[in-house]
Amino acid sequence: MSAQSSNKAIQQQPTAPDAETPDATGWSASNYNKTASFVYSPAFTAPVLGLLSAKPGERILDVGCGSGELTLLIQQIVEQAPGGAIVGTDSSESMIRKAKENGVKHAFIADAQEMIVPQEYQEKYDAVFSNAALHWCKRDPLGVLTSVAKVLKPGGRIAAEMGGFLNCVGLVSQLHDVVRSRGRDPEELSPWYFPSMEDYVKLLVEAGFEPTHMALVPRITQLSTDLYDWLNLFARSTFLKDFSDAEAQEIMREVQDRCRVDCRDASGKWAIMYSRLRFTAVLKA
Repeated sequence: MSAQSSNKAIQQQPTAPDAETPDATGWSASNYNKTASFVYSPAFTAPVLGLLSAKPGERILDVGCGSGELTLLIQQIVEQAPGGAIVGTDSSESMIRKAKENGVKHAFIADAQEMIVPQEYQEKYDAVFSNAALHWCKRDPLGVLTSVAKVLKPGGRIAAEMGGFLNCVGLVSQLHDVVRSRGRDPEELSPWYFPSMEDYVKLLVEAGFEPTHMALVPRITQLSTDLYDWLNLFARSTFLKDFSDAEAQEIMREVQDRCRVDCRDASGKWAIMYSRLRFTAVLKA
């Protein structure tokens, strides 16, 4: 699920997009659903949904809602009482379009790092929710939290899960090494922000929040295909966007070959060791 983009990219919305063609932000909801449906699987999302603990009648903003699968689950809960609603937001036009096709009633395109909320959704929310999106906000992670603070009621809460310290350990170092061997600086090209608990607590406090729960949770993530497809989805249009197709394909094949010993079992199935930062915080009055 994507939360990051430039304002220029947000404005460049194709008029008749192909379902599998990435939009201006590099995302395709169709390709995402095919390769990364694990992101919104019940087994992986139950903990963060439990932290949110949405209630009937609440007004909630879903930051980085992607194609809306979790937004819909929350929508079913909050709409059980008058006034309840959830609004999804994502930087990707493709994701927002798919979310609306899936049944999300309210959604808009925005960069979470400097969120511009359309007038119809300018209100104070009871809670903000986010799953698998905030680690894409490397440019200004504090900007995400200050944006969230602006839309929350005093005493409102945020419940989120994102990639944290040690996320995709091994894979990231191999990708950096291969990119560096091509004469490029991987630190400059990397789109990911994987903070430690200590670092993120500092950001929350700086943005005016009181952290109420913080955990770094290791998670083995089985892939439905191979590591090349994972890289093609998550790194080709971000980390490797400045490389030609031939160069990017060569890099992704080399990274997969290097990771084979750690990330593929004897039966040929691929997996990555994720590390998820889960947290809740309350906006100080």
